[in-house]
Amino acid sequence: MVRIMSVDRLTDEDVKEILTKYRKIALVGASPKPERDANKVMRYLIEHGYEVYPVNPHYEEVLGRKCYSSVLDIPDEVEIVDIFVRPEFAMDYVEQAIKKGAEVVWFQFNTYSQEAFKRAKEAGLMAVAHRCMKQEHERLIGD
Repeated sequence: MVRIMSVDRLTDEDVKEILTKYRKIALVGASPKPERDANKVMRYLIEHGYEVYPVNPHYEEVLGRKCYSSVLDIPDEVEIVDIFVRPEFAMDYVEQAIKKGAEVVWFQFNTYSQEAFKRAKEAGLMAVAHRCMKQEHERLIGD
């Protein structure tokens, strides 16, 4: 497996701080299909005490939680926007994260857009790329 060097320049300590400090996550591209990575990550995050808001206009509910059409439709505060959509759709969700007042945009594997990453950083958000929240949590925090 080829490992992509992360462009986010964050240390393990930085990522660990993000995972411990922020607990409210909009998971964009949420899926009710258990074989999908978005579903596995969402389930894991919920099991580890995170408040996860699924975002996908195609579903009413994911894992027993109301699914929202956009990040902006979530009635509560959002700290992290975790992106599980193709790179060409990432910018729209970065803009939503900025408008919503999120602190972090997390680009899961295969979702990275250089332009969207740059926009998030320019707006003052922390940006994480080429990493998986579930894998990083397991590696840095564990159970």
